[in-house]
Amino acid sequence: MEKSKPRLYFLFILLLGVSILAFFILQPFLYALILAVVFAVVCQPLYLFILKKFKGRATLASLATILLLLVFIFAPLFILSWQIFQEGQLLYSFFFDNFSDTSLASWSSFLEQKLADFLPALSNVPVDLSLYFEKSLNFFLGNLATIFLNSTKFITNLFVFLFALYYLLRDGEKLKSALIKISPLTKEDDEVILTKITLAVNSVIKGSLLLAVIQGLISALGFVLFGVPNPVLWGMAAAVGSLVPAVGTALVIVPAIIFLFLKGQVLASLGLFLWGGVLVGLSDNFLRPYLVGKGSNLHPLIVLLSVLGGLSFLGPTGFILGPLVATLFLVLLDISSTFISKSTCG
Repeated sequence: MEKSKPRLYFLFILLLGVSILAFFILQPFLYALILAVVFAVVCQPLYLFILKKFKGRATLASLATILLLLVFIFAPLFILSWQIFQEGQLLYSFFFDNFSDTSLASWSSFLEQKLADFLPALSNVPVDLSLYFEKSLNFFLGNLATIFLNSTKFITNLFVFLFALYYLLRDGEKLKSALIKISPLTKEDDEVILTKITLAVNSVIKGSLLLAVIQGLISALGFVLFGVPNPVLWGMAAAVGSLVPAVGTALVIVPAIIFLFLKGQVLASLGLFLWGGVLVGLSDNFLRPYLVGKGSNLHPLIVLLSVLGGLSFLGPTGFILGPLVATLFLVLLDISSTFISKSTCG
């Protein structure tokens, strides 16, 4: 036994070194691989349906699933992102062409005075609207520009994503069995972890993010119908706003209604008010139970913070990866606490 310890230590050090080396080798494609795992989990029901139609031919079923994703999700998403990027640039130019530094300075001074009246402790806090607006737009446009400016990196990651997704769909059960085999936990614990993570991934993607996208699309359509400028950009803002607890898409729709009213378009503002209240507002009540289903549903505040933090830390992919990391943390925390409780009782 004593003689085997040096061999065990050497093997552990070797494994640790190779693992670190493998991490740095795979690090450029890490986000693409994680997204491939996420989409493999979400698309599993579609893949199984196609597999049944193709009479068990896994290769064809996997290719058909990826083709459907490219046609119905990624192509429209790419067009939408490009449109948002263009509208953001137009809004940026409109802002600096129509609002002089003098008018912005006067508004900043007015807000500083009001802030000092209501909260004297914050009287020394500067309010520079031009600076805040410029930073917000630069952050938003910068994240979108990452996709288009780093075209080579984007194409490479897209290829890795599709390649990994193909094998994850086709050989998903084999990979799952391999993970369970090398895991130091019991088979029952592994099954519980994988089941909870699968439910959590489906809950986040279908429940929170897909619902946010749907509400953003409905809002954007309303902006188009009632003449709000840059409708795609504000539709995207409404999608993010729908993640804000208790406020939702009203964070964007209400200012749009006020904008139309101040322009003298009373009927359009009334129409947008009804559109937002009926279609956008009620879509949450009707769609959420169907989209979320049974699973680990994150609190809206956690979703919002993880989305914003994910965008800041990871870029555009953070919109998906942020909530998933938060979900994975909570799931593992729950499983760990259960495991510790069982060990203590035992």
